[in-house]
Amino acid sequence: MMKTIRSPLLAIFAGSAMLLLAPAANAFDEEAAKALFKKNNCSKCHAPEKEKKGPSLKKIVKKNADEADKVAKLMKHLSSSPKVKLEDGTEEEHKMVETKDKAELQNLVEWILAQ
Repeated sequence: MMKTIRSPLLAIFAGSAMLLLAPAANAFDEEAAKALFKKNNCSKCHAPEKEKKGPSLKKIVKKNADEADKVAKLMKHLSSSPKVKLEDGTEEEHKMVETKDKAELQNLVEWILAQ
């Protein structure tokens, strides 16, 4: 049998603790991320769920799921022009995301990882 919380102070403390322990939902600016994604024509090769010339965003998330430094890894990938293997097996230089704002790039990466 569960005990009922009778103290208002204890109830406030318990509620606050739950909020602090819960992960932040959408800690990124989705509209800004989508705008940067569109501005850089990322949808030419990537889609949220569908494979195109490049992997879907969901596949990118799955591939990086166990990486401790996934945000830093993807930020480096998007701010340089590494060779990438495409879905058809060919390789090409990945387009660098055009932004000088590190926070804007991190916002895009966090949006991608939320897909």
